[in-house]
Amino acid sequence: MAFDLPRRQLLVAGAALLTPRLAFAAAPTERRFVFIIQRGAADGLGILAPVGDPAFAGLRGDLAADFDGAARIDGMFALHPKLATIGGLYAQKQALFLHAAASPYRDRSHFDGQNVLETGGEAPYRLGDGWMNRLLTLLPAGEGALAVSTTIPAALRGRMPVTNYAPSSLPEPTSDFDTRLGALYAGDAQLHALWTSALATKARAGKASGSHGGGVQAAAATGSLAAALMRGPAGARVAMIETNGWDTHTGQRTRLSQQLAALDAMVGALQQGLGADWGQTVVLIATEFGRTAAANGTGGTDHGTGSLAMLLGGGVAGGRVLADWPGLAPAQLFENRDLRPTQPLDGAIAGALAGHYGLDPARTLARLFPAAEGRATDGLVAA
Repeated sequence: MAFDLPRRQLLVAGAALLTPRLAFAAAPTERRFVFIIQRGAADGLGILAPVGDPAFAGLRGDLAADFDGAARIDGMFALHPKLATIGGLYAQKQALFLHAAASPYRDRSHFDGQNVLETGGEAPYRLGDGWMNRLLTLLPAGEGALAVSTTIPAALRGRMPVTNYAPSSLPEPTSDFDTRLGALYAGDAQLHALWTSALATKARAGKASGSHGGGVQAAAATGSLAAALMRGPAGARVAMIETNGWDTHTGQRTRLSQQLAALDAMVGALQQGLGADWGQTVVLIATEFGRTAAANGTGGTDHGTGSLAMLLGGGVAGGRVLADWPGLAPAQLFENRDLRPTQPLDGAIAGALAGHYGLDPARTLARLFPAAEGRATDGLVAA
């Protein structure tokens, strides 16, 4: 939970950099939800390629080479070869892809696009809280949420209790540090409770709470950390993980391959860490907008519109690609440059969460995305 700290609490705030505080009550539901945001505008055409579209190869140029010889997962699409774990989930009917999807945002500013994606508004900065925080108001009393992040992202901000946890980059304290600091706080009910909560969280994170470098290793460690904080009867039930680096203006083939390998490792670690709890988990992966359909002059792509969202987990009715495919011929592109969005991301998110938690779809859509038109998408999660 976020706190405004008076002066006498500054010491415990500093200590929390070593052992971030997090506390969970016994959760009233066994169902879990994780939102992995791809900050920077991920290229959906480079993740799930419409190789069956006649215009694909000519439009994408060298970017299409990643899919040379790739097996199609259906009659139209092939999955990037770095997504082996996610491809395996698709084969097990635990992955569902939503292509040519987008939030209501139609400009190309990262900050504005992320704000719309996270707050659930129809335009930037219209709403002051996030749709994930509003989701908590629909769940049983006592449900809280977790951000695996150094700060609370916009999607989780609001009146409902939310906390964040991130591994510290500071050196490990001496072996008796926790004991001595605990004794210092023993006479103060509020500080003692905060410190006890911090130690409990550190214990839950276990080996997953350490520093793990970068790239695939760091992504897998983040997935393991999230799983450690979510599994079991006392674990969190709603969580958000931030990923960065999806803004591939140059050298996209190499950079996107690295990004996808890391994402795949994160998902694999999350699945493995949750164990049996994965069967009641839904993971949403989404980005603020897509990228241009054609490559630019530096082997990359620029800011676009339509992109790809993924739903993963044991709770997903997967093994499908949902796409009202707009086509990639010049006349079919949005503003002559982007994948045309044909699927509202808001309705898909609301429909998935309504089905997952047994909520009324119309009420869920209205609460999470107040300005959304249309209806919540049904049939996205297992009955």
